[in-house]
Amino acid sequence: MDFWNKKRILVTGGAGFLGKAVVAGLLKREVLKENIIVPNYPEYDLRHFEHCSELTKNIDIVIHLAAKVGGILFNKKFPGSMMYDNIMMGFNLLEASRINNVKKVVLLGTTCSYPENAPVPFKEEDLWNGYPAEVTAPYGIAKKTLLELAKGYEKEYGLNSIFLLPVNLYGPNDNFCKDDAHVIPALIQRFIEAVKTNKEEVIVWGSGNATREFLFVEDAAEGILKAAEKLNEIIPVNLGTGIETSIREIVDIIADLTHFKGKIVWDYDKPDGTPRRSLDISKALEKFGFKANKPLDKGIFETIEYFENYLNK
Repeated sequence: MDFWNKKRILVTGGAGFLGKAVVAGLLKREVLKENIIVPNYPEYDLRHFEHCSELTKNIDIVIHLAAKVGGILFNKKFPGSMMYDNIMMGFNLLEASRINNVKKVVLLGTTCSYPENAPVPFKEEDLWNGYPAEVTAPYGIAKKTLLELAKGYEKEYGLNSIFLLPVNLYGPNDNFCKDDAHVIPALIQRFIEAVKTNKEEVIVWGSGNATREFLFVEDAAEGILKAAEKLNEIIPVNLGTGIETSIREIVDIIADLTHFKGKIVWDYDKPDGTPRRSLDISKALEKFGFKANKPLDKGIFETIEYFENYLNK
């Protein structure tokens, strides 16, 4: 593809969950492997400006995926470092990109930035119309502060940046660590362990009535690359499926696909989190023609297969 021809691309977080899918997408676009730069942590720590400065030299496009991120427990435990680390990484990269004349910067936000009581589906215009849910507010505020800095850099310096708001991601290579896994990988791990150990019940937090929207990681990567190719204005753009699914439905799908035959027990004393979360995805379709392809049940099946293969290595 002409857009990527002879360009050098820095993919921060390129060795991570989403990063691997983005790198794979670049290779499918016939970007030469040597033109895709994936920094290693801790050799390169994006919280240090000098590291960002070194990484962005002779780079045409920065795709900033690196983040300190985790589930509800992780957010509750590390609110300070969640905000500090994400702000410093993003701010340093933008400043270094400006100094080193990077042609385009792709920034990722989070739906945690939306106000807790924002109308559903979330529209980009509502991003600043209220305070985010308290438990994930530090992460959400850090990310949308980066959007405002990018707007300032575009006005003052002409730096071409774009800002995408992906919904909950899932798929192969996800983080299955118990302490900071998101909902789908955490549930997959729990149900597979229950089947292997012949447990008669699985306890799930909350009522199951909260709704979320889930985007398969390969679809997310395709959306990011399409946006990089076609979007040239610093506005927030949602990236998702537009399909709202309850946690109870997710649990039923995972229980079925893992062949769990026991009882599902809902722990109503544990929090549900934000009651509803779903995106208006019309702007992504309008601006760069993105529409997700992977059905949820097929995506979860592929994620379960990946996890089982990982366990059997």
